[in-house]
Amino acid sequence: MGRKTSSGILIYKFISKELQFFLVHPGGPIFKNKDDGHWGIPKGEVKDGEDYLSCAIREVEEEIGLKLVDNEFIHLGFITQKGGKVVHAWACEHKDEFTINTSGSMVEMIWPPVWGKKVTFPEIDRGGFFNADEAVIKIKSAQFELIERLKKKLDIQ
Repeated sequence: MGRKTSSGILIYKFISKELQFFLVHPGGPIFKNKDDGHWGIPKGEVKDGEDYLSCAIREVEEEIGLKLVDNEFIHLGFITQKGGKVVHAWACEHKDEFTINTSGSMVEMIWPPVWGKKVTFPEIDRGGFFNADEAVIKIKSAQFELIERLKKKLDIQ
C-alpha cells in the first residue's frame, strides 16, 4: 500500500438546528495532557484489500463501540495529514444518543520510549459532540477540511 492509509467517519447530528460533530481524543501517555488540535474523527488503518468505507465502519465500531447500521454515508474524499498519512473519510448522521466504549480498541507501546516498560491503553480515551466553533479548536488541522466539506455538502454556511 505504500504510505499509511486510514479510513474514518465524521459523525454528525443537529441539536436545536445547530450542526454538531463527533470527535475523539487519542488515549495514552503521549496525548494525556494535550487537548486542542489533537482530536479527530474515529478512523483506522486500512487492511490490505479492504474497502475504504468498510474499514471506516469497522473502525468506528472498534474504537467507540458504535454500530452504524442502515446509515447513509456522504463521501468526503481524502486528506493528507502532516506525517503523510492519507485519510479517506465519509460522514453520517447519527441522531440517537450513544455512550462510547473506550475499552474496545487497545494499543500497546513502550513508555517512556527506549527504556520504559510495556503499557496498554485505549486507542481513544474520550469523545463528544462539538459545534463548529468548538470543533475548529479541537480537531487536528488537516482534518478540519472534512468539516468544511461536510458543511458544503449539507449547504450549511
